[in-house]
Amino acid sequence: MALFNGPRGKICRRLGFQAFESPKFAAPTKNYPPGQHGPTYRRRPSEYGLQLKEKQKMKYLYGVLEKQFRTYFKKSNLKQGITGHNLVVMLESRLDNTVYRLGFARTRRQARQLVNHGHFLVNNKKVNIPSYQMKPGDIIKVREKSKKLDLIHDSMRRVQGEGSHPWLRLDKANMEGIYVEAPARDQVHDEYNEQLVIELYSK
Repeated sequence: MALFNGPRGKICRRLGFQAFESPKFAAPTKNYPPGQHGPTYRRRPSEYGLQLKEKQKMKYLYGVLEKQFRTYFKKSNLKQGITGHNLVVMLESRLDNTVYRLGFARTRRQARQLVNHGHFLVNNKKVNIPSYQMKPGDIIKVREKSKKLDLIHDSMRRVQGEGSHPWLRLDKANMEGIYVEAPARDQVHDEYNEQLVIELYSK
């Protein structure tokens, strides 16, 4: 499984965006981009630079590398509807992202690892592919043998009520959730502009 293992703090500083969920990246001690020129150096970004930045935000946020991200764009472009919205739905419908959104993991990286290790069932079948695409009506649950994992319990204690994402339904008592429907764009509140990404790939 491909995974970015570079300096995540520098990535967040360069993008001016918390691309990783860990709290240590929420408030960097240096609020300027990394590099030898220091805080006084500012370059006006080009149109291409702005588009590239938005693409990098989405890639790092969802933990997707370039080849797979480009594949998502191509599939989104072939579907009916707005390409940018289709792209967001495909990324949000990944199994690892759904595990994270339901609250079974504290970060997407943690969710990816849990899925990889086979801790979840989708429609009562073990699925260990983080990129597995959830469909409306799919039921995801923690495997019986995995329900005692402290890591999952610690994460679920942070969930308020039965979850805060309208396209998902969480049953905390039984440690399972339902992917009710594809999310509407205004329900996904992460700060990125997918339209700039579409413009970048459409050149």
